Amino acid sequence: MKTRLLAATALAAFALAGCSTMTTDRVASTDARPAAAAAPAIPQATGYFAQDSSLPFHAPDFTKVSEADYVPAFEQGMAIQRAEVAAITANPEAPTFENTIVALENSGKLLGRVGRVFYALTGANTTDALDKIDEEMSPRLAAHSDAINLDPALFARVKAVYDNRAAMSMSPEDARLLERTYEEMVHAGAMLTPEQRERVKAINTELSTLATQFGQKVREATVAGAVFVTDKAQLKGMSDADIAAAAKLAAEKGKPGQWAIALQNTTQQPALPSLENRALRERLFMASLHRADGKANPAHDTRVLLAKIAALRAEKAGLFGNPDWATYAMWDRMAKNPKTALDFMNQMVPALAATQRSDAAALNAQIKKEGGNFTVKPWDWYRYANKVKAERYQLDEDKMMEYFQLDKVLEDGVFYMANQLYGLNFTRRNDLPVYHPDVWTYTVFDRDGSELGLFYFDPFQRPSKRGGAWMSNFVEQSHLTGNKPVIYNVLNIPKAAEGSPQLVSFDNVNTMFHEFGHALHGFFADQKYESLSGTATARDFVEYPSQVHEMWATDPKVLANYAKHYKTGETIPAAMIDKIEAAGRFNQGYDFGETVEAALLDMKWHALSAEQAAAIDTPAEVDAFEAKALGETGLEVGLIPPRYRSTYFNHIFSDPEGYSSGYYSYLWTQMLDHDSRQWFRDNGGLTRKNGDHYRATVLSRGGTMDYFEMYRNFAGREPTIQPLLEARGLTGGTPTNASTSDDGAGAAKISAKKQ
Repeated sequence: MKTRLLAATALAAFALAGCSTMTTDRVASTDARPAAAAAPAIPQATGYFAQDSSLPFHAPDFTKVSEADYVPAFEQGMAIQRAEVAAITANPEAPTFENTIVALENSGKLLGRVGRVFYALTGANTTDALDKIDEEMSPRLAAHSDAINLDPALFARVKAVYDNRAAMSMSPEDARLLERTYEEMVHAGAMLTPEQRERVKAINTELSTLATQFGQKVREATVAGAVFVTDKAQLKGMSDADIAAAAKLAAEKGKPGQWAIALQNTTQQPALPSLENRALRERLFMASLHRADGKANPAHDTRVLLAKIAALRAEKAGLFGNPDWATYAMWDRMAKNPKTALDFMNQMVPALAATQRSDAAALNAQIKKEGGNFTVKPWDWYRYANKVKAERYQLDEDKMMEYFQLDKVLEDGVFYMANQLYGLNFTRRNDLPVYHPDVWTYTVFDRDGSELGLFYFDPFQRPSKRGGAWMSNFVEQSHLTGNKPVIYNVLNIPKAAEGSPQLVSFDNVNTMFHEFGHALHGFFADQKYESLSGTATARDFVEYPSQVHEMWATDPKVLANYAKHYKTGETIPAAMIDKIEAAGRFNQGYDFGETVEAALLDMKWHALSAEQAAAIDTPAEVDAFEAKALGETGLEVGLIPPRYRSTYFNHIFSDPEGYSSGYYSYLWTQMLDHDSRQWFRDNGGLTRKNGDHYRATVLSRGGTMDYFEMYRNFAGREPTIQPLLEARGLTGGTPTNASTSDDGAGAAKISAKKQ
């Protein structure tokens, strides 16, 4: 599994009323509606973001935006939305769905335009100036969001419409927007006491600042953590292209004649398997593991920041009467509550731990076989795992890459899959401004030949880009606005040396199919309201449509179209694909284990009460808590560290909410993914009939309905965990979920009850 961050999560810092991500249980109530005040005049917008772009699909014109434009645009956007909300609350007419809920949905257009462009750049091509703007604006945007979400006069109108909903005639999507708007405002604190609301505002502002600082420190630590080598002989095992890239990076960092190995965002590093020099492997691994814990550079230490974030979250949850942040944060998830998520993960731990131990024994045997006098350590793991895999499956990773050329993987693989399943077609274009020369653009055509939207593809790693891979929108689909989606995928593929073919690993092939699965979820959006459109779904559902599209990377028909040797044009041999699929079940002790460990670590941080979290306020206490939390997982964390340590766990700490209490989503959605793969296989695989059915029941539904209902509409039944366990080689026991039912055939079905 390739983890990713949605770039859209950055926008949560100023999530607007009606589409906020902040909500919780009712702890107070009021029926009084404050008297409406006279509405101020709505300011006139100026500057580039004052109106939709004139480019096709309202795509952003990067040639017309400078760094100096962002702060004024943000300030205008906030002022205009404040006036728009004031106009709603000052309306002398009785509250209605149109004059309150739809009016709120229509507010903040300028703010949305500037935010989508700004946060795309701070994620994919940032500068020092943009980082400073981000740090300045994050608390101001958080305060702006709170001023709307916690406006008593606005909430009184929303509540009046909500309380009258039974007497109203609405479409299902209208009803969902009303319900969502009300629930989010309640969860943001609309029904708290005035004193509690003020404290929530202060916490949100501080969390926004801390999260921004955390993300920036992690990026700085990752860039600064590059490992320098002065003796080329130490790089033995690396490809000529990788060595050339390391020399180029060192020169760019002011050390010509040396070599620099850049860090990637995860704990494990791509260069480790190929490096023969064990001391260098250890140095590279330790640079990754300790990048942001103060050992390499105290200026990059994130421990106090993350402790403050955890404490503030726990305090905020307590204001809503919740025992911990996890309970507060999971209010709208498919799993509903922490117990369901934890039971789901814990049922896999015994078999997973046994697999980790047996895998370690196999690697130690390989080390001994080669004459080594040491036992496997984390920095050795993938090198010897690859050796065992190569011997067991006769799979040569370097030779396999020769069949995966970047442009062909995208155009003849990913796009071909989209054509076969959904009837889409793509045309490359060079007339649109981009934010970096490496970005490719395409017009996407629907099955009837009409224009569906625009796609931007940004594949290469660079220092100005955060780690990982993600999808987001420059323009959101909405029938209300008439907008079609403008979507981008961002990856971190090492760029080949000039003149060399751009080959990619099979892991990056999977990532390309995965991220385009997110893009399809956005392109097939068919909603009236932007707040419910496309990928605007629960955190533990949004990864599911992307993951299921990874299955087509090894579909024989798709492979035959794109997996061709870059020199000879020969199609990848079927035997090699068989080996890829067989080898895919190998090393699950590490591959699956590091993700489970990270998910459990996330839940441990966010299961703390306010008192417990407040007691962790020094770097040493952060280290002690992390060690204890990981030790309690029952997994072999000494050999297999989590995919992210707390100190560089951007998913859960670099956003006011992000994936906090939600990293389990990657596992939960794998369950939905593998169960769906079984459905596709049972129903004929890669066919337009299957694609159209999946589009109609899942990809086009956005956030408009219950997720279990959506899944039943697709598969005709509840999801089951068995296909996931089989795919991961974890079938040594009967699954025991907190909420399971039996279909009579022994397969555990997953359901969740709100507690």
